[in-house]
Amino acid sequence: MRDRLHLMKHIIKHATIVDIAKKLGISASTVSRALSDHPDIKKETKEKVKKIAKELRYYPNPIAQSLKNNRTTTIGVIVPEIKHDFFSSAISGIEEVAYQSGYTIILCQSNESFEREVINTNMLMHHRVAGVLVSISQNTKCGDHFQDLIKRRIPLVFFDRVCEDVVASKVVIDDYKSAFDAVTFLIGKKYKRIAHFGGPKELDICKKRWRGYINALKRADIYLQNGYVRYGGMHEQDGYASMDSMIKEKIIPDAIFAVNDPVAIGAFQRIKEAKLRIPEDVAIIGFSNNKITSLIDPQLTTVDQPSFEMGKKSAEILIDIIENKMVKPKTWVLDTTLLVRGST
Repeated sequence: MRDRLHLMKHIIKHATIVDIAKKLGISASTVSRALSDHPDIKKETKEKVKKIAKELRYYPNPIAQSLKNNRTTTIGVIVPEIKHDFFSSAISGIEEVAYQSGYTIILCQSNESFEREVINTNMLMHHRVAGVLVSISQNTKCGDHFQDLIKRRIPLVFFDRVCEDVVASKVVIDDYKSAFDAVTFLIGKKYKRIAHFGGPKELDICKKRWRGYINALKRADIYLQNGYVRYGGMHEQDGYASMDSMIKEKIIPDAIFAVNDPVAIGAFQRIKEAKLRIPEDVAIIGFSNNKITSLIDPQLTTVDQPSFEMGKKSAEILIDIIENKMVKPKTWVLDTTLLVRGST
């Protein structure tokens, strides 16, 4: 039993610079400088130190180093949800750039909760992260918690969903134009009774996509009929509920422009349950190009939002701000493409 406890202690104990110094009979400061390749340390000493460090399985403590240097190599990332294809793809883009630049990420999800987003932001501040990337929750109405980051001089970059009242760099798409072009495409296909299943009224991307829808109808002199705009959340059940309420009210549009793919998929399911044909009875367009859009039958026409590239670009900008102290905020607008498929 005693031998077992001794072995457990040996396994749990992490080798330190002091352990290496004792083994070689030199000072801990010499070991530290040798590991950081200091020019004052002889090549022979550096080789000996690195050899013993490898034998003892010594790893630098990033937290201790950050306290010593007053600088971390950790980036905080806050997203509304990880399960959404758009955000998981954006996170992959962020991680790729971070890894190549020598940074690690702490990932937080707000679960579409403003309160949780505030907690996440405060937690990242206390962890002394080098910078923060954020896509806000659907319930975020003010950016006071993000202003706290700026006051502490922690670099901040928004992507996709942004806080308009916070002066920071942003990576976005043109939500208005993307929506306008999608609805204009439907009009060009001779659809006239076009419904819009929107997201939360307060969320900026939802406002812009709604405006694109409205202005496309106006330009084509199409009258917006009562009951043709439905508001909800950003999930499948919201699209299902919107379509269900229209069917119960005996309002059947000939086309639907949905605020995102999950909402479109929910509507798609309810249309199928009602024995209506897609696109013969009801055409439908989504937004984001989630993987599932090409797996359903018919495949869903959608706005291809460059999620991976958005993640990469936002991480590149943040690291540039961290390392080069770029202070003037800018907004980068990435292009989208309408992917025309069977649902229209």
